[in-house]
Amino acid sequence: MENFTTSANSFLAEHAKNDERRHAWAAFTEGGLPQTSDEVWRYAPLDTFALERFAVPEAPGVAGTSALADALGARSAHVVRVVDGFLVSSGAAPAGVSITREDSGDSLCGGPLLEHYQRDSFSLLNCALSPATLVLRVDAGVHVGAPILIVYSATSGASFPRTQIVLERGAQATVIELFEGGADGLVVPLEEYELADNASLQLVNYQRLDVSAWHVARTTGLLARDARLVQGVVGLGAHYDRSRNDAELRGANASNELRTTFLGSGDQVHDFRTHQFHVAPRTTSTLLSKGAVADASRSVYTGLIEIEKGAKRTDARQTNHNLLLSPSAHADSVPNLDIRENDVMCAHASSVGPLDELQRWYLESRGVSRADAERLLIQGFFYEMLSALPTDLAAIVEADVTDTLSRVAVVAP
Repeated sequence: MENFTTSANSFLAEHAKNDERRHAWAAFTEGGLPQTSDEVWRYAPLDTFALERFAVPEAPGVAGTSALADALGARSAHVVRVVDGFLVSSGAAPAGVSITREDSGDSLCGGPLLEHYQRDSFSLLNCALSPATLVLRVDAGVHVGAPILIVYSATSGASFPRTQIVLERGAQATVIELFEGGADGLVVPLEEYELADNASLQLVNYQRLDVSAWHVARTTGLLARDARLVQGVVGLGAHYDRSRNDAELRGANASNELRTTFLGSGDQVHDFRTHQFHVAPRTTSTLLSKGAVADASRSVYTGLIEIEKGAKRTDARQTNHNLLLSPSAHADSVPNLDIRENDVMCAHASSVGPLDELQRWYLESRGVSRADAERLLIQGFFYEMLSALPTDLAAIVEADVTDTLSRVAVVAP
């Protein structure tokens, strides 16, 4: 890891007074990278991953904006730009919203970041090597009408963007996050969201990195009483796309709706992991994960609903559906329940299979060509996910997904 280690040590030398960074780096070097012998990493193509290929930047690289970013920005109330983990543009935020850069090692979960993520090697790297924390805060009672767009651009090195979104009591906001660029790069985002009583956040994480990139993301939502987090996670890019999305429902009547979707082609691997932790009574979580894999790509879904003793009248649902568009494609689905309370409603379901032949035959019998019938069925499969996006932005994202689908080859089994 000479190239990576040398650049990391140079980066840390500029932050010599930050003990949290040094402790996180020491914890990483002691534990090292994960192995496929670890249960949570056994599906990852770590045999092809070499950390020494990447260098840690000491300043943001040069990255332009894409047409997709420009289109999303045109329909947003405010645009924030982050390049290689460095905040490069924030502008004047809407009334009641503050966007700051903070060199802090504190976690919204309580205590230092190192304490909360000490068992996650890639999160430890973020704790040590992120330039700073981007903190987006919405004041109590403020309702932000139009979406706030955060564009995370990456160049060819390693980038460690870190974001904390805080909504105070009764606040409402919509945040769109777009990840792009990253050719031959490593992108390791670490994000936390804290929602106070009766706060509401609609969040979309849209990953459109170059297909040669490695993307290892982790998000954690912390929900107080009557808070509502609606999160959509879309993965189209990256060679290896790993996204872990957790939520802790700490207050009564808190609600978490999570929708994840992906489209794999070539030899991509999409690895989605979720954990909904119900601590308080009368909380609800709804998880829907849908994706399609073509060519020799692969997907993995591992989800856990955990219900603590005392979280009475919790209602938690977990569903995962996978489409196989090629005989060489593969999907694994591993839903899990851990329930320590009797007075709850809980369910999980999963499916893996090809396009429905009867539905395809029906369309063909009405004069639709085989290729068009397959496209319509796949678009219909994704429609449920895309329809949950913010209205102003749904058409842009749908057009982008449709364009990506047009380049995917469907091979009947």
